[in-house]
Amino acid sequence: MKNLVKSIAIVALTVGSVTIAQAQKIAHISLDSLITLMPESKTAQEVAQKYLKELETQVATMETELQTKYADYMKNKDTYSALVASSKEAELQDLNKRIEDFKGQAQQDYQRKYGELSKPIYDKAKKAIEAVAKENSYKYVLDTSTGNVLYTEPGDDILPLVRKKLDSMPAATIPGATKAPGTAPKTTPGTKPAGTK
Repeated sequence: MKNLVKSIAIVALTVGSVTIAQAQKIAHISLDSLITLMPESKTAQEVAQKYLKELETQVATMETELQTKYADYMKNKDTYSALVASSKEAELQDLNKRIEDFKGQAQQDYQRKYGELSKPIYDKAKKAIEAVAKENSYKYVLDTSTGNVLYTEPGDDILPLVRKKLDSMPAATIPGATKAPGTAPKTTPGTKPAGTK
C-alpha cells in the first residue's frame, strides 16, 4: 500500500511539474531585427530623410545669409560709423543665435517626426507578436534587443513565425508616404517593369 501511495504521489508530482513547465512557455525575439525586416521601416526612413533634408536646407540658407552679411560687414566695417557698426554686429549676433535656436528645434522636431513615423510600424509588430504568442501558447515573449534580459532558459525565437504573420497583415500606414511599403510594380510574364530597358 505504501508503494502504491508513493507511486501515485510521484506520478502526481511529475504531472504537476510538467503542467507548470508547460504553463510557463517562454519565447524570445529581437524586436529591433523584426522592425528592420519590415518594408514599412524603409518607407519611414525615406520619409524621415526627406524631412531631415528640408530642415538641413533651411539651416544652410540661414548660414549662407550669415556668411554673406559677415563678409559684407568685414569688407565695409572701416566705413561704418560706430552706431552703424554696432547695429550690424547686433544683427550678426542675432542671426547667429536664430540659427543655433533653429538647429536645436529642428533636432527635436526631427525626433518627434521619426517617432510619429515609427509608431504604426511598432504597433503592427507588437500585434503580430501578440498573435503568434497566443497561437503558440507562449506565456512570455522577451525582447532580446533591449539588453534588459540578463539570463533566460533557452526559448524559441519566434522571428520566422512573426515575419510570416506580418506577410498576411495589411501594410502599416506611414504619414507622408506616397506609396504603400513593400509594393512593387506588377509585371506579366515576359515583360519588363516600367522604366527598365
